[in-house]
Amino acid sequence: MNTIQNHSFHIPVMGIGYTIDTPIKVAQYGISSVISLVDDMLIEKMREFHSLKLGLPFQEISDKIDDFRAKRITAYLDLMDTIVKQKFEDVKNSLLKKGEELEKYYNMLPDSAEIKGRFDQIMKSHKLTEMRNWVNKNLSVGSIDVNIMTKLDKENYNGDELLPTEFNDAHAALRGFANSSLESGIVLSAGMNPRLYSYFEKFDDFFPNENGEMKKKIILKVSDYRSALIQGKFLAKKGLWISEYRIESGLNCGGHAFATQGFLMGPILAEFRDNRQFLNDTLFEIYSAALKDKNKTVPTVVPYVKLTAQGGVGTSEEHNFLLKEYNLDSVGWGTPFMLVPEICNIDDHTLNLLSKATEKDLYVSNISPLGVPFNSLRNNTMDIEKQKRIELAKPGATCVKKYASLSKEYGNKAICLASRVYQRKKIQELDASNEDPETYKAKFEAITDKSCICNGLGTSVLLINKMNTKLEGKAVAVCPGPNAAYFTEIVSLQRMTDHIYGRANIIKRTDRPHMFIKELGLYLEYLSNKMEETAKPFTAKQIEYFNEFASNLKDGIRYYQKLFAEKVFAGKQLQSELALAENTISEFDKNLLLQALPPASK
Repeated sequence: MNTIQNHSFHIPVMGIGYTIDTPIKVAQYGISSVISLVDDMLIEKMREFHSLKLGLPFQEISDKIDDFRAKRITAYLDLMDTIVKQKFEDVKNSLLKKGEELEKYYNMLPDSAEIKGRFDQIMKSHKLTEMRNWVNKNLSVGSIDVNIMTKLDKENYNGDELLPTEFNDAHAALRGFANSSLESGIVLSAGMNPRLYSYFEKFDDFFPNENGEMKKKIILKVSDYRSALIQGKFLAKKGLWISEYRIESGLNCGGHAFATQGFLMGPILAEFRDNRQFLNDTLFEIYSAALKDKNKTVPTVVPYVKLTAQGGVGTSEEHNFLLKEYNLDSVGWGTPFMLVPEICNIDDHTLNLLSKATEKDLYVSNISPLGVPFNSLRNNTMDIEKQKRIELAKPGATCVKKYASLSKEYGNKAICLASRVYQRKKIQELDASNEDPETYKAKFEAITDKSCICNGLGTSVLLINKMNTKLEGKAVAVCPGPNAAYFTEIVSLQRMTDHIYGRANIIKRTDRPHMFIKELGLYLEYLSNKMEETAKPFTAKQIEYFNEFASNLKDGIRYYQKLFAEKVFAGKQLQSELALAENTISEFDKNLLLQALPPASK
């Protein structure tokens, strides 16, 4: 297993379909990326598409057979593994022939990479055997990683019979990955699912072999150190090792926004950096004991643990700063790659909309049926279609895939909050409640705001490849992060890597804030909205929550004041922006103090 890493960035999962086959387009150049395992129906369509495109045999895996979800996922991942390996061999062969793929691989490497200088020397030698050996030893293929949202673990039925837990959606997706030929990682996101985590024990590929190596690795996406330690201990007690902690900004990211309680990305990264050795040593002790109890191979040394980060990075300066300041192994670039149609499945309408988006067009919505704030883009076709259904007095979507069917409010079989069935029932209850017009309107909008993102986040790949959309429809949902406002140029993969590594600048605006300042602003806005939405007077518990949130923000600002005093960021008036943030928090403090005073004192 080649563990060389020639690139210092990776492409995180985006939506359901936006990166569903991105590894086929980038892995041969040493770039790692992540695909979603949410939608086995889409995955089966993509397996057919790529099989036919390459003239490979295809046999449908019907939803009538046992364990079809896991089998579809395994078959697609195996196909992707085969395609990527062949493409990588083509690249290496091209290298020896000095062909186009050689130039593409070489040109995308960071200029600072040691491999680039050695590469020139080897190629000038013209010694074929030496060149071939060097290429095989030093060129890396990007990792084909997969993502599971741990809470999307819907129960499944055979008719009216509830199937065992291992046939739940997330469990089946895990099994599909575990049974595949991939040697890569599975990214666990959206919080802890103890039952799912325990299921990992069923698969040998997650345990070390006789050489202490794991064929499949666990990547934990977290937004704070405490969560990493808790989840790490839980898995270590089962003999399972976390090979990478992927730290994501709570708000300055795409997709679902899992806000922390005011903990900012800079201090979080510093905590991971400063406690990295302690975290590894603590977990290794627990891990080793668990492996010994299971009569498994115990590694003689602590397995290497990667530390990576993502969420809002937008310049080579920020990229290099994160790598050096926090000793990161890689930085995730998500939203900017949505403007790279060469590797991201985005339809022309959505691409055009995204390239013209400003801060006002990007907003945190309540459309997700999971009940988690969700980053969205105004005027996307899914929102337009949703509004048309409301105007026709037919709110809610026809729920054909049911991946987000998690509510058991109306029976044992879970249904989705975005479905027509659920919304009709809620509106009937609302009609019978005799609410005043203003309250009725607010509750009606809250009910009908939920959108079918199961379909919407996967439709784009079907549209651009002219595939059948009869089941899903043609409406597209899109989930860019706030960083999209500063990227307006539709570019190639080469040009985006040039931007990441500082060889080009594709940001035309000069007013883009530093990623840490942007996130701080998002948290200030988040806290302000929370306080505004909360009924007055605040309870003692609410005041305690808001005070702690504000206190954590103040700690973050103090950290940045010290950090920015020591570091130079080109053209950024960071200290003055931090002072403005402090003033904003002071206003929050005054409001909280007023709420805490007894009525007679106000």
